[in-house]
Amino acid sequence: MTDMAVQDRDSWQVPEHRVDAFGPKARRHALVIPIINEGERFRNQLRRIAAGDYPVDIVIADGGSTDGSLDPAFLRDHKVRALLTKTGPGNLSAQLRMAYAWCLREDYAGIVTVDGNGKDGVEAITAFCDRLDQGYDYVQGSRYRRGGGAINTPLSRTIGNRLIHAPLMSLAGRHLFTDTTNGFRAYSAAYLRDPRVQPFRDIFSRYELLFYLTARAGQIGAKVMEIPVVRAYPRGEPVPTKIGGRAAQLAVLRQTVEAALGAFNPPAGQDAAP
Repeated sequence: MTDMAVQDRDSWQVPEHRVDAFGPKARRHALVIPIINEGERFRNQLRRIAAGDYPVDIVIADGGSTDGSLDPAFLRDHKVRALLTKTGPGNLSAQLRMAYAWCLREDYAGIVTVDGNGKDGVEAITAFCDRLDQGYDYVQGSRYRRGGGAINTPLSRTIGNRLIHAPLMSLAGRHLFTDTTNGFRAYSAAYLRDPRVQPFRDIFSRYELLFYLTARAGQIGAKVMEIPVVRAYPRGEPVPTKIGGRAAQLAVLRQTVEAALGAFNPPAGQDAAP
């Protein structure tokens, strides 16, 4: 996107939070890792990211962890630039609003997001950055693309993703997606700042923001693509997820349908194209 009008920052709704910064900005793009009580799964993932020396500044978006995994000395030793701790209300989408707003105010050109539970092949971080540098506004990771990998994926996840979620998001987003429940993705700063998007609203609290940003990109003509990634679930262990139980799954389905139907689009008159 070029010549993009910028949404007024004073209108952004961002949850209360604390910022612990460990160093200055050093990279063009940021890597946002939302987390809450992921323990050694997160620590092992962060070790892999730090060892890979990927072209990103690492920003942790904590929802209120109490497991001791976010010790500042450990984070500093593993190249984390900042730890943002949400103190206000909301769940995942609130964590993302907090982190994305901070990254935009720090003038990052793009933001890569990866879950903090250790399931994702972090080697793809560079590919996301490359696509952002090529001018893409929304880059979705897919374990189902050639070159990706869906390892030990629970059958219920495969069915829900491929037969329900991805088709709905593809129709709404005017682009063929295959893995829209995957949190490994990237956005350009221009896309997030576009007044036709307006992601910094309190209506985004749970998982709505992920689904909305998928649908909205194609609707406004943003440059969109999928790239292959690896997502591996642990064998013989409980599934690392915050979506547990039938009620939570139904809530996610409802948020998906609402995003597909435009329930989260900016109000008429406030979404003028730049």
